[in-house]
Amino acid sequence: MDNLRTRNWLERAKPFIAVVFLQFGFAGVDVLFKAAMNKGMSNYVLVVYRHAVAFIVITPFAFILDKKVRPKMTMSIFMKIVALSMLEPVIDQNLYFLGMKYTTATFAAAMTNIIPAITFFMAYILRLEKIKIKSIHSQAKVVGTLVTISGAMVMTLMKGPILGALGTHLGDNHNQQHNNGTNIQHTIKGTIMIITGCFSWSCFVILQSITLDTYPAELSLTSWICLLGAFEGAVVAMIMERGNPSVWFVKWDIKLVAIIYSGIVGSGLAYYVQGVVMQTRGPVFVTAFSPLCMVIVAIMSSIILAEQLFLGRVIGAIIIVLGLYLVVWGKSKDYNPPSPISIEPILPDKQIANEGNVKMEHCNDEVITVGSSSVRIITQE
Repeated sequence: MDNLRTRNWLERAKPFIAVVFLQFGFAGVDVLFKAAMNKGMSNYVLVVYRHAVAFIVITPFAFILDKKVRPKMTMSIFMKIVALSMLEPVIDQNLYFLGMKYTTATFAAAMTNIIPAITFFMAYILRLEKIKIKSIHSQAKVVGTLVTISGAMVMTLMKGPILGALGTHLGDNHNQQHNNGTNIQHTIKGTIMIITGCFSWSCFVILQSITLDTYPAELSLTSWICLLGAFEGAVVAMIMERGNPSVWFVKWDIKLVAIIYSGIVGSGLAYYVQGVVMQTRGPVFVTAFSPLCMVIVAIMSSIILAEQLFLGRVIGAIIIVLGLYLVVWGKSKDYNPPSPISIEPILPDKQIANEGNVKMEHCNDEVITVGSSSVRIITQE
């Protein structure tokens, strides 16, 4: 009985452990990307190399492990994959990290907390999310979504006094002060880019959930997204960085670390893990843990990148966390786990009846009369 309870608890905990792992991975990507861009790395080139690394690492596993579950590729599935590779690897990542240049890694990570709200609205429109107005859990999801958006607006418009920073950072001090600084125009410009990237990410998560219904091979889907994302991103990078071929050369420094880590963890493993979790919990659940990434990035960037924390952004972050808590609590009643398997002890009378009818074990839907009682036995050949 204890082993059964332990297995049931592990089954319930797996999705939570997976999404927490995702947020730690995303936090590391944000900090390393910011450090690499402070060293002069092009965000367009970084995105290309990132997905090339992810494709090289994931493809062998996809080829072997998905061999029995990989369905035949159709034009409809392929067009969905093309859209997926454009939404996240190209549009979302380029706009997100470009917006980070105008703000900070902490601010960019905090703004991604609007992703659950956007995903929630889109999932409801597409009938992937159910809302019962009279249900307190549905009300919590709606109110939490509105609170999350309000917190994001507070973080954008309210700055307040500086709370300080820790440590020394890996990039250029002049650029870092400029990004941390007081230019409200740059902040608004970066915010618009980040919000657009968040909208693209939400579209990606929704479309990934839909695509997995007809192409339930998570590793293979990840491999395709990374391959096409690297190709499409290379086209964008060549256009945006034309006349500057030096940006394609990478040395053994923080830039290479950012490429390898973000490729393996931020793209390859992240696309696969969230695809697996979405199969049982849905797209809203996957995006509901973004505040954890914000907290991790705030701590890491304050120590490693020496980014300053502003009171207004802390207040906005607290509001966002409260809103996301309401959303997660409301979502907790949407998932009905399978009933635990219980072994029913065989009573003596039932055991005698089974022994008396052992010759009928290969019959289908037979009705056997034992004494004054009729017992229907349904067996499978």
